[in-house]
Amino acid sequence: MESAVARTAARARVALATYRPAEGEVGADRDLPVLKAALEEAGAAATVAYWDDPATDWAAFDLVVIRSTWDYSWRVAEFVAWAERCGKLTRLANPAAVVRWNTDKRYIGELAEAGVPTVPTRYLAPGDPAGLADLPDGHEFVVKPTSGAGARFAARYTPEERETAVRQLARMHEEGLTAMVQPYLTTIDTAGERALQFFGGRLLHASRKGAVLAPGTAYDADKVAHPRLEVWEPTPAELSVANKALASVPQGPDAPELLYARVDLVDGDDGEPCVMELELVEPNLFLWLHPESVPSVVEAILRAADER
Repeated sequence: MESAVARTAARARVALATYRPAEGEVGADRDLPVLKAALEEAGAAATVAYWDDPATDWAAFDLVVIRSTWDYSWRVAEFVAWAERCGKLTRLANPAAVVRWNTDKRYIGELAEAGVPTVPTRYLAPGDPAGLADLPDGHEFVVKPTSGAGARFAARYTPEERETAVRQLARMHEEGLTAMVQPYLTTIDTAGERALQFFGGRLLHASRKGAVLAPGTAYDADKVAHPRLEVWEPTPAELSVANKALASVPQGPDAPELLYARVDLVDGDDGEPCVMELELVEPNLFLWLHPESVPSVVEAILRAADER
């Protein structure tokens, strides 16, 4: 007997939204062709589309899945406006309201207020004081923007480098960016960052990566976003923090569940996991590292397409 998923796949029209590479550049999303092929093998009509392509008819799809729109942090307002338009035409995953909330990392403060263990964070918006007295003087710290991806405009400083950090803050404020100041948790250098990936409401897989910010690396230098990535088995404590973070995402009573989420965790000074970032817009799925997860992702996407 034909399964419900197979019947859905036979008529599902799915768009995988990505970014437009520069001329001569190959797209950086290694998972995109794998996911497209897997959806088509399941019987769906899968289309890779640039999110900013004005010629794309988003209403023609049963589901638009935001996958690798990795240039959005340079154009946040434009991207959020697109998500809201798209969400009115068809089902968008994740929903536009979640996209709006998650593109501004001031959500970390909201998670902390909800009781979720998070990396302590201070925000300095354009117009706020941003001198030596506004930066830590007793430990290493990180400065980065509230809207960013791939460690863009992020740097790690010692107290002796605060003058350089002040210049970074001035540059960010000139560009209209709000800065985040966080303590650099040295446990990252030994235990790394853990990324717990959820899809279709369930844990999909987990990975661990090394420290992204090396001492002395300029804030405007390119960084390797996921160095030394490896498969990871999450601990009960990590799962507990991740689930608490996901339960704290603001959604209306009639909002569809999150199709995907990635919770990035590090160990605090107390050795317990805390949230560094909650990726609900365009997290890398790392399917190339976890090929066994592809069928689960395809099934969840097809079920979401059938719920329009």
